[in-house]
Amino acid sequence: MSDFAHIPEGYHSVTPSLTSKNADASLKFYAAAFGAVEHFRLPDEKTGGVAHAEFRIGNSIMMISDEYPDYGAVAPEISKGGSFMIYVPDCDAAFEQAVAAGATVVSPPTDQFWGDRLASLADPFGYRWSVAQKVSSPTPEEMAEGMKNFGA
Repeated sequence: MSDFAHIPEGYHSVTPSLTSKNADASLKFYAAAFGAVEHFRLPDEKTGGVAHAEFRIGNSIMMISDEYPDYGAVAPEISKGGSFMIYVPDCDAAFEQAVAAGATVVSPPTDQFWGDRLASLADPFGYRWSVAQKVSSPTPEEMAEGMKNFGA
Protein backbone atom coordinates (compact mmCIF):
# COMPACT_ATOMS: atom_id res chain seq x y z
CA MET A 1 0.00 0.00 0.00
CA SER A 2 1.35 3.40 -0.97
CA ASP A 3 1.48 6.47 1.25
CA PHE A 4 0.76 8.56 -1.85
CA ALA A 5 -2.35 10.71 -1.33
CA HIS A 6 -5.14 10.05 -3.80
CA ILE A 7 -6.17 13.72 -3.64
CA PRO A 8 -3.39 16.28 -4.11
CA GLU A 9 -2.79 18.65 -1.22
CA GLY A 10 -5.09 21.66 -1.35
CA TYR A 11 -7.63 20.01 -3.65
CA HIS A 12 -11.14 18.74 -2.96
CA SER A 13 -12.74 15.54 -4.27
CA VAL A 14 -14.40 17.48 -7.11
CA THR A 15 -12.32 20.00 -9.04
CA PRO A 16 -14.00 21.97 -11.84
CA SER A 17 -12.13 22.05 -15.14
CA LEU A 18 -13.15 24.75 -17.61
CA THR A 19 -12.53 25.05 -21.34
CA SER A 20 -12.22 28.50 -22.92
CA LYS A 21 -11.73 29.96 -26.36
CA ASN A 22 -9.08 32.13 -24.65
CA ALA A 23 -7.91 30.70 -21.32
CA ASP A 24 -5.39 33.52 -20.80
CA ALA A 25 -8.14 36.15 -21.05
CA SER A 26 -10.38 34.01 -18.82
CA LEU A 27 -7.68 33.82 -16.13
CA LYS A 28 -7.22 37.60 -16.22
CA PHE A 29 -10.99 38.11 -15.95
CA TYR A 30 -11.35 35.68 -13.02
CA ALA A 31 -8.51 37.47 -11.21
CA ALA A 32 -10.19 40.86 -11.68
CA ALA A 33 -13.76 39.68 -11.09
CA PHE A 34 -13.36 37.10 -8.33
CA GLY A 35 -9.85 37.55 -6.93
CA ALA A 36 -8.60 34.34 -8.56
CA VAL A 37 -4.93 33.55 -8.05
CA GLU A 38 -3.18 31.54 -10.76
CA HIS A 39 -0.64 29.10 -9.38
CA PHE A 40 0.30 26.91 -12.34
CA ARG A 41 0.32 27.26 -16.12
CA LEU A 42 1.44 24.80 -18.77
CA PRO A 43 1.82 26.64 -22.08
CA ASP A 44 1.03 24.98 -25.38
CA GLU A 45 4.22 25.59 -27.32
CA LYS A 46 2.51 24.77 -30.63
CA THR A 47 -0.30 27.31 -30.29
CA GLY A 48 1.12 29.77 -27.75
CA GLY A 49 -2.03 29.21 -25.71
CA VAL A 50 -2.80 27.54 -22.41
CA ALA A 51 -2.67 23.74 -22.39
CA HIS A 52 -3.55 23.62 -18.69
CA ALA A 53 -3.67 26.12 -15.84
CA GLU A 54 -4.77 25.96 -12.23
CA PHE A 55 -6.13 28.81 -10.17
CA ARG A 56 -7.67 29.31 -6.76
CA ILE A 57 -10.79 31.22 -5.80
CA GLY A 58 -11.14 31.31 -2.04
CA ASN A 59 -10.22 27.82 -0.83
CA SER A 60 -11.12 26.06 -4.10
CA ILE A 61 -8.82 25.12 -6.95
CA MET A 62 -10.12 25.16 -10.51
CA MET A 63 -8.52 24.17 -13.80
CA ILE A 64 -8.76 25.71 -17.27
CA SER A 65 -7.43 25.15 -20.77
CA ASP A 66 -7.88 26.49 -24.24
CA GLU A 67 -10.11 24.54 -26.61
CA TYR A 68 -8.87 21.24 -28.01
CA PRO A 69 -11.76 20.21 -30.30
CA ASP A 70 -9.97 17.06 -31.49
CA TYR A 71 -10.20 15.82 -27.90
CA GLY A 72 -13.75 17.03 -27.25
CA ALA A 73 -12.64 20.02 -25.18
CA VAL A 74 -14.73 22.94 -26.45
CA ALA A 75 -15.89 26.12 -24.75
CA PRO A 76 -19.59 26.56 -23.97
CA GLU A 77 -21.77 29.11 -25.67
CA ILE A 78 -23.07 31.87 -23.41
CA SER A 79 -25.47 30.44 -20.80
CA LYS A 80 -25.08 26.87 -22.07
CA GLY A 81 -22.09 26.10 -19.87
CA GLY A 82 -21.87 25.18 -16.24
CA SER A 83 -22.43 27.49 -13.32
CA PHE A 84 -20.48 28.12 -10.15
CA MET A 85 -21.29 29.48 -6.72
CA ILE A 86 -18.74 31.40 -4.67
CA TYR A 87 -19.41 32.13 -1.00
CA VAL A 88 -17.98 35.54 -0.10
CA PRO A 89 -17.94 37.73 3.02
CA ASP A 90 -19.79 40.58 1.21
CA CYS A 91 -22.11 39.68 -1.67
CA ASP A 92 -22.71 43.28 -2.74
CA ALA A 93 -18.99 44.12 -2.89
CA ALA A 94 -18.19 40.91 -4.79
CA PHE A 95 -21.02 41.65 -7.23
CA GLU A 96 -19.74 45.19 -7.87
CA GLN A 97 -16.18 43.89 -8.36
CA ALA A 98 -17.32 41.32 -10.94
CA VAL A 99 -19.44 43.89 -12.81
CA ALA A 100 -16.51 46.32 -12.86
CA ALA A 101 -14.35 43.55 -14.35
CA GLY A 102 -16.85 43.03 -17.19
CA ALA A 103 -19.34 40.45 -15.93
CA THR A 104 -22.90 40.73 -17.22
CA VAL A 105 -25.62 41.03 -14.59
CA VAL A 106 -28.07 38.12 -14.56
CA SER A 107 -29.66 39.09 -11.24
CA PRO A 108 -28.59 41.71 -8.66
CA PRO A 109 -27.89 40.91 -4.99
CA THR A 110 -31.12 39.78 -3.35
CA ASP A 111 -31.91 38.07 -0.05
CA GLN A 112 -33.12 34.52 -0.76
CA PHE A 113 -35.53 32.38 1.26
CA TRP A 114 -32.84 29.75 1.94
CA GLY A 115 -30.73 32.25 3.90
CA ASP A 116 -28.28 33.55 1.31
CA ARG A 117 -27.89 36.98 -0.21
CA LEU A 118 -27.17 36.04 -3.82
CA ALA A 119 -26.35 37.67 -7.14
CA SER A 120 -25.83 35.98 -10.51
CA LEU A 121 -23.51 37.05 -13.30
CA ALA A 122 -22.33 35.76 -16.66
CA ASP A 123 -18.68 35.89 -17.64
CA PRO A 124 -17.60 36.70 -21.22
CA PHE A 125 -16.53 33.07 -21.75
CA GLY A 126 -19.85 31.21 -21.41
CA TYR A 127 -20.06 30.46 -17.69
CA ARG A 128 -22.54 31.68 -15.11
CA TRP A 129 -21.35 32.62 -11.61
CA SER A 130 -23.27 33.32 -8.43
CA VAL A 131 -21.77 35.17 -5.50
CA ALA A 132 -23.46 34.47 -2.19
CA GLN A 133 -23.21 35.46 1.45
CA LYS A 134 -24.94 33.50 4.23
CA VAL A 135 -27.17 36.03 6.02
CA SER A 136 -29.63 33.83 7.95
CA SER A 137 -30.34 30.21 8.88
CA PRO A 138 -34.00 29.47 8.17
CA THR A 139 -35.54 26.25 9.42
CA PRO A 140 -36.56 23.56 6.91
CA GLU A 141 -40.19 24.62 7.49
CA GLU A 142 -39.36 28.27 6.72
CA MET A 143 -37.53 27.21 3.55
CA ALA A 144 -40.51 25.08 2.46
CA GLU A 145 -42.77 28.10 2.96
CA GLY A 146 -40.35 30.31 1.03
CA MET A 147 -40.26 27.82 -1.83
CA LYS A 148 -44.03 28.21 -2.28
CA ASN A 149 -43.47 31.84 -3.30
CA PHE A 150 -40.22 31.31 -5.22
CA GLY A 151 -40.43 32.77 -8.70
CA ALA A 152 -43.91 34.17 -8.10
